[in-house]
Amino acid sequence: MKINEEIETLSQKLLSYQKAYYVDGQSLVTDLEYDALFDRLQTLENEYPQFALPDSPTKRVGSDLSSDFPEVEHTIPVLSLDKAYSADSVLSFIDKSEKKAKGDLSFVVEEKIDGVSMVLYYVDGVLDKAVTRGNGSVGNDVTANIKTIPSVPLRLTENLNIAVRGEVYLPKDEFEKIKEKQPEIEKQYANPRNLTAGSIRRQKSSETAKIPLQIFVYEGFWESEEDKPKDHLHILSKLKSLGFRINPHLGYFARTKEVAQQNLKQANLDGSAFDFSELGNYIELCTDRRPTLAYEIDGLVTKVNELEVREEFGYTEHHPRWAIAYKFESPQAETTVEGITIQVGRTGRITPVAELKAVHLGGSVIKRATLHNQLYIDELELAIGDEVSVSKRGDVIPAVEQVLEKNTLGNMTYKIDEYCPTCNTKLTQVGAHLFCPNYNCPDQVLGRLAFFVGREQMDIVTLGVKTLEKLVAMGLIKDIPDIYTCNYTSLATEKGFGDQSVENILASLEQSKAAPFSVVLTSLGIPDLGKKAVELLIKSGFDNIDKLIEAASKKDESLFTSIPQIGPQTAATIIEAFQNPHILEVIEKLKAVGLNFTEEAKENNLEQIFASQVWCATGSFENFNPRSKALKEVELRGGRTTNTVTSKTTHLLAGQGGGKKSQEAQKLGVSIVTESEFLALLGQKTEKKPELEQLMLF
Repeated sequence: MKINEEIETLSQKLLSYQKAYYVDGQSLVTDLEYDALFDRLQTLENEYPQFALPDSPTKRVGSDLSSDFPEVEHTIPVLSLDKAYSADSVLSFIDKSEKKAKGDLSFVVEEKIDGVSMVLYYVDGVLDKAVTRGNGSVGNDVTANIKTIPSVPLRLTENLNIAVRGEVYLPKDEFEKIKEKQPEIEKQYANPRNLTAGSIRRQKSSETAKIPLQIFVYEGFWESEEDKPKDHLHILSKLKSLGFRINPHLGYFARTKEVAQQNLKQANLDGSAFDFSELGNYIELCTDRRPTLAYEIDGLVTKVNELEVREEFGYTEHHPRWAIAYKFESPQAETTVEGITIQVGRTGRITPVAELKAVHLGGSVIKRATLHNQLYIDELELAIGDEVSVSKRGDVIPAVEQVLEKNTLGNMTYKIDEYCPTCNTKLTQVGAHLFCPNYNCPDQVLGRLAFFVGREQMDIVTLGVKTLEKLVAMGLIKDIPDIYTCNYTSLATEKGFGDQSVENILASLEQSKAAPFSVVLTSLGIPDLGKKAVELLIKSGFDNIDKLIEAASKKDESLFTSIPQIGPQTAATIIEAFQNPHILEVIEKLKAVGLNFTEEAKENNLEQIFASQVWCATGSFENFNPRSKALKEVELRGGRTTNTVTSKTTHLLAGQGGGKKSQEAQKLGVSIVTESEFLALLGQKTEKKPELEQLMLF
């Protein structure tokens, strides 16, 4: 057999095996046989690249070449959907549609997958482009990444020119597996949809290939009118025969159940047949079934089945008039992005913040929400004027989760300016984030100061944000050491201050000097050097600052990566930080004013009553403010602590206002402990501290 013929034969075999496994759920060969064929094809393609096919199964593994995502104009309408929040609203839509059509209609109800919308363009049956939704008219070309998804056909069973809409998603169990292996994933990606969006925009498709993404398709657009199916049921049936995955959870409604059953059978589709009177029960059934599904859904989509009627109804600027989305009740709120502002953090990190039309969420009014970074904005394809969903991550920080409907202003995806909005310094890119490199940037200075005096750091309660702003504006404080050398008597004559205020500040400063080395080191605000990392360093022998500085000067990451749970990134940060002249100068000045830079050995005689237990905390407490103090009590008694409730969590300490964490704990069977019960376990009570001024994120 000729080389080109063998490559073609192997490709066809492997594509058929992939379809059988990932689309039809059937295994036609053993893993060993499949791997042998795949390896043979890859070897041949490497030796004879001129014979490699455009739809080769080896495309699934992706490439290590970096790629950008050029803009592509859509050739089909890629719009949002009108929304309903009750079964009655959906029934009203059906009734109005029938009156408008002046005749009997049928309707298809499909699950609304909570993923990333994608349009697949095929030319002569071969995948030509995969394009994100974008603003509905223009999207980004992510073809190389989408080709790595096994359930996306690279070649159809017929040589058609067709556009197909679908939803790319990550199964829930796969998301949990990834979080277990990479706990840091949860900090960046709150749910499967966020990780899906991030994966689709990886610069290297080989990285996308490592994420087990899936796709369901739900609409097809034929170039040839002759090939176009007669209704939506037959669109789905045809897409299935072409090699696509369609969602088997399909509800079909007609005037009578018998007619619905007959039409489903004629289209050769799996699904459930109903008459219109059963719609309410079906919505209830889908709502109850939602937690048991292998994937996330956020609603149901009801569509007119007859394509001629769809053409007659047409579209608005926002949505088709022949479909409506029923949305499940959700802890998320829906609002509009009225603007985007840029925050500069204490480390210089740039964070875009969405300015929102005020909306109630979780007992509070939300006007601002984090957008993380430019990559996150790109993943959402977010523009000013878009309608979005907003949640409170960890029940605290508001975040924009999803674009629900694109703006009609023509605004494209927002791009962060290349210069710092505070000091106009040119920004630098580090990983996924932009940074202002100017150490003396006013926003960075204030951020470092506020972090240093914060409750969970040096706990200097008399120096709140407003006081610090005043001191900086007066030129009395320019950096952290100035907190201890400042002439605070100048404040006594300022409005809102007096002699007593100055005495209170001086007293709290003196009290803060007793803070242990671990607290002082954490309070410096060095990236990646939080409480946990500092504890690991001290336990590993770095119990004074001079040892750390000396080790960092050797520029040997292994001195730190040899410590369990400290990786290359943290090691590199430590080395860079303790060679930074600014940080070294701050340390020397803080030494001079009497802060502790050596950890004293402390004997722990407490009974280890929480050994083998994993605790999390939620809400607010009378005796533990901040709540990290309660978790510290757990650690002193042998327990481990975590910021999120998972299957490994054994106890949740629940205070006032606990939200999602309490619900998750109940679902997982985690023991929920009240503050009074916790105090009883400790066998002691801690005095309640007064409310103090603190820095809020937004």
